[in-house]
Amino acid sequence: MSAPLPTISGLSDLSGRYDAVLSDVWGVVHNGVSAFPEAVDALRKFRQAGGRAVLITNAPRPSGPIIAMLDRLGVPRDAYDAIVSSGDCTRSMVAKYRGKAIHHVGPPTADDALYEGLDVRRSGPEEAEAVIVTDLDTDDDTPEMYRERAKLWLSRKLPMICANPDRVVEHGDKIIYCGGALGDLYSAMGGMVHMAGKPYPPIYEEAYYLAEKAAGGSIEKSRVLGIGDSVRTDAAGAAQFGIDLLFITGSIHAAELDAFGKPDPQAIADLVAPSRARVAGYLPRLSW
Repeated sequence: MSAPLPTISGLSDLSGRYDAVLSDVWGVVHNGVSAFPEAVDALRKFRQAGGRAVLITNAPRPSGPIIAMLDRLGVPRDAYDAIVSSGDCTRSMVAKYRGKAIHHVGPPTADDALYEGLDVRRSGPEEAEAVIVTDLDTDDDTPEMYRERAKLWLSRKLPMICANPDRVVEHGDKIIYCGGALGDLYSAMGGMVHMAGKPYPPIYEEAYYLAEKAAGGSIEKSRVLGIGDSVRTDAAGAAQFGIDLLFITGSIHAAELDAFGKPDPQAIADLVAPSRARVAGYLPRLSW
């Protein structure tokens, strides 16, 4: 049994201990439909107190289009200093296939910016040299629906680049599958999968660099706080990068943790424990 986690009332209880936060976006700052006003307020007040806030997301698009999406969802630009996405990391992986054919899996046009300037050609799997997964084709799909397609990829020994390592995400009041769930299926079948984004170090290194750039000087890792709602990506990523974590319970884990009812601190601690994250506290939603 894990040790109980610290109880806090909001980010303000922790703000004096940290100079920067690296905050997850989907499930923490918005739910895919609209921004969480209390989360926006918390980030704003952290910055007003002198802290730096970098958004770190597994969205499979470059950061430019994500900023535009945040504008539409009502996340003001004064709530954060910078943003880094899984799509940014994916582009460097896809660049290795310049001049070659790749097979895209995901919404057909939503991720066009991912390939801009990379000189790759989309094709069927029969002639492609790699499979690039941004998400499942529709929000109603499940990974199992792709098993037959994956058998063809596997027969051709196609590597998969997974631009979104998230398995599931909160969308309004629904939980939908993401690219990481398809990556898990392909790996289990014996396929080679390369993951971009969280929990892997490159995206954290870039976010850390952007935080120091915004601060105009160096920041000790002990003064950096990760914020996120996923054990697999946010908690594991914070642990691997060596920073503390503020765990948000009211998103993808809300039902199992009874986040908005009578949550059991021990159950939360046990859920997060396998990641080995150093948890500074937990909240159902990010708030000040």
